[in-house]
Amino acid sequence: MTGATRSAQVIIIGGGLHGSSAALHLARAGVSALVIEKNYVGRHASGVNAGGVRTLSRHLAEVPLALASRELWYRIGELVDDDCGFEQHGQVRVAENAADVQALQARLRTMTDHGYTHEQWISAEELLDMIPMIAPSIQGGLIAREDAAADPYRTTLAFRSKAASLGARFLEGVRVDRVAHDGVQWRVETDAGTYTAPQVLNCAGAWADRIAAQWGEPVPLLAISPMMLVTLRMDHFLDPVVLGTGRALSFKQRTNGTVLIGGGRRAWVDRDAEWTELDFRSLAEGARTVCDLFPHMRDAIVNRGWAGIEAAMPDEIPVIGRSSRHETAFHAFGFSAHGFELGPIVGRIMADLITTGATDMPIEPFRIERFSDASMASTPSAKEQDV
Repeated sequence: MTGATRSAQVIIIGGGLHGSSAALHLARAGVSALVIEKNYVGRHASGVNAGGVRTLSRHLAEVPLALASRELWYRIGELVDDDCGFEQHGQVRVAENAADVQALQARLRTMTDHGYTHEQWISAEELLDMIPMIAPSIQGGLIAREDAAADPYRTTLAFRSKAASLGARFLEGVRVDRVAHDGVQWRVETDAGTYTAPQVLNCAGAWADRIAAQWGEPVPLLAISPMMLVTLRMDHFLDPVVLGTGRALSFKQRTNGTVLIGGGRRAWVDRDAEWTELDFRSLAEGARTVCDLFPHMRDAIVNRGWAGIEAAMPDEIPVIGRSSRHETAFHAFGFSAHGFELGPIVGRIMADLITTGATDMPIEPFRIERFSDASMASTPSAKEQDV
């Protein structure tokens, strides 16, 4: 391989949705990017999540990014030449009891106090009209009517394909061992040789803390493995995505009739071996929640289950922005199982930071320095997930 092909203007470590999105936005800006992926694009979290295009129940710090990203999702075909299986039927977080009602109405007041109107209360009567198969004991919920869902693997491949068509290069099946600055440029040492670039972006997902540590920025990242189940095809009964409140649940019916069940329940995971094992006891608890909310699901047949490997941060919001130690290094990782919807906007943010040094989005809460900042220790967490 020639020296020219071993260099780029930007090297992106990790070919998931955020890495591929950054490559695309950089290519649109005329910047050559080389994406180095140890497996294949979409192998882990980006390709195996529930595909929620969700602004509902976001951590307050994420709301501006989620709303901006949703606008990009509305025009996703223009961005990547593929509709990515995008379907807009809304998302609703349901209240099963009085405690759920209280929690959701408190959330609604918080959103209103901050000037956000995309989340609205939906009465039990309207909810039953919208979803006749839901348990009649339901007590209402919060709805984001403009939210949606998409196909995660198809989406990630679409970003990769479009980025490549504009000049981005993707090197798959190559593992990054070390990333260091030699005083002039970044040297990315891999099991296939060394690659160089003046700027580098860490999108390494559940392995991103190892890159950050090499740059003198240790972070308390936890590798998690959210589980998913999918049923055999059923007659159509559901359009919006249904989320739980007091109990973990993410529930949607796809266009082919299959039902996708998640909610953040976690498998056992060994990130070094890239191995996961489903926790069937936890899955059984999730199945009970499903059957309580949708009694007819007792007759559903589960076809298969799986789990991806994702990075979770202690405050459950991502790391997005410039390195605290190096002007020419950047991070975008730690999306804590709710990063799919943010993919389009995060790619744009990173491209803006890399090409202009600034972004018009409020990313201060996502700075990596917060993990060494005692004042951030009490940052509230968001328990909602896309899986």
